[in-house]
Amino acid sequence: MSTDTVAYVEGSEFDTLLGSEKVVVVDFTATWCGPCRLVAPLMEQLAEEYQGRLQVVKVDVDNNKPIFKRFGLRSIPAVLIFKDGELAETIVGVSPYEEFTAAVNKLL
Repeated sequence: MSTDTVAYVEGSEFDTLLGSEKVVVVDFTATWCGPCRLVAPLMEQLAEEYQGRLQVVKVDVDNNKPIFKRFGLRSIPAVLIFKDGELAETIVGVSPYEEFTAAVNKLL
C-alpha cells in the first residue's frame, strides 16, 4: 500500500480545494501526535476505498495554525469532512474506520 495517497495542504491551497471538490476529508495532524499516527492509516484506506469520489488531505497544525483555529479545534487528531465547501462532520480523537466511512457515506 502506498503512503502517498493523502497529500498535505497549506493555507490558500486548502480553500481552493474546498471550493473545487464535492467532498473533502481533512485530517488535522502533527508529527509529535501519537494518536494521529493511528488515524493516518485509516485516512490512507479511506482515500483508496473512495478514490475518485472524495479527496482526503492532511493539514499539519504546527504549520497551519490559522486553519486549525478557524474551525475552533482544540485537540488532534481531528478529522473534518466538508461537502460543497461547507463543514458537514467533525470527528475528534481516534475513531474506528467505520465511523469515518459512515460519515462520508451520508455525504456521497
